[in-house]
Amino acid sequence: MPRIEVLSTYLPTWGTESKRLLSPDEDAITMAVAAGRGALPDGSEPATVVLVTRDFPIIEGGSEPVLLAGLDLAADTRCQIVLGGGPQLLDALGAAEPGTLLIGSETGTTPGAAAALVATTGAAVVPAGRAGRSLPVRVRDTTGTIAEYDDPRLLRERGVAVAMAGLDLTEAPIAVAGLSAKDAATYLGKKCEPLPTSGASAPLFAIAAALDHQESGAVVAVEQASATAIRLTHSPTRVTRHEPSPRPQPKRRESAGADIKISLPAYDRAFDGRLRLRAGKCGSCRQLDLPQRYRCSGCGAEDSTKLAALPRTATVYTSVSVHVPVPGLLTPYDLAIVDLGDTDVRLLAPVTDAEPGTAEIGVTGSVVLRRISVRNGVPDYGYAFIPDFAEPTT
Repeated sequence: MPRIEVLSTYLPTWGTESKRLLSPDEDAITMAVAAGRGALPDGSEPATVVLVTRDFPIIEGGSEPVLLAGLDLAADTRCQIVLGGGPQLLDALGAAEPGTLLIGSETGTTPGAAAALVATTGAAVVPAGRAGRSLPVRVRDTTGTIAEYDDPRLLRERGVAVAMAGLDLTEAPIAVAGLSAKDAATYLGKKCEPLPTSGASAPLFAIAAALDHQESGAVVAVEQASATAIRLTHSPTRVTRHEPSPRPQPKRRESAGADIKISLPAYDRAFDGRLRLRAGKCGSCRQLDLPQRYRCSGCGAEDSTKLAALPRTATVYTSVSVHVPVPGLLTPYDLAIVDLGDTDVRLLAPVTDAEPGTAEIGVTGSVVLRRISVRNGVPDYGYAFIPDFAEPTT
């Protein structure tokens, strides 16, 4: 029987209470990393990572290593990306073994992510039913283009209603993810608060709300004409939330021009340093170099360095606001040189989730994985600095 030991939620900073907006440097992978890291206790090494999402881009043969690197997990950790929504996430949760980190992430009209660490303690989960039919009211083709058959009544009566009836639940559920609060109330028999997301992460947001209220019962996820139900039994579970109060997105300009081409050899050389936040540590004098060097900058020893983890806490050493138009980047944006923890390493990083000009000298924060750019259609990931005032967590 799967049990949820830790549950973590993540919502973007920008937008309003009714509609969150992605930062320009966020996508399904970066949000999955943010939620996943929140669900991992210090030193935790899950045996399996499963990401459920319907969002592109997907690097063929390469998204799993990016996800594992961002989570700072071993490269040989079992990792699977499932193309799906809420029902597929509950399917995966009901079948998960202890040691599984399950993440749902989406970037559509309700962006957000959530993660659950499955272990031997915490709230218990038991599969309670599944119903599915083909009613293709929303289809994504091979290029990622979405086609919708706009008939809400058909979806409600021949999709959702039939799927919910097919679950054959013996009592009203305590939460229905994937529907508006008004439509969910039809099946709950009472008014309910709207969930902040409606896709793959929505069932985990629903479970988090149920745990907050110490509720037990059926949790259902619905998408088109498919539905999955699990029975949740409340038990002490740690819930961490990164759900900052939304703020208006700063006005920025996008400049026309050719993208800067990506260098895959450079991408490969810098992968662990940029995504895992690793510096070269000299085997002779213990000097840290970021990026890793063939020859130590301290003692000059050659080919004796190994990668070592760097702190993710940071303090602004200096910063600048850039207003010069650059193709592929929104301006203005801030760059900061930050001191990493108690080391003597400084990192140059873009500032994220903060209004330009607010990351002043001495501001504390942390470095987080973000999509630095998209070059030749390839997402290029690295670290950005997020000030503490932009990242309240409970």
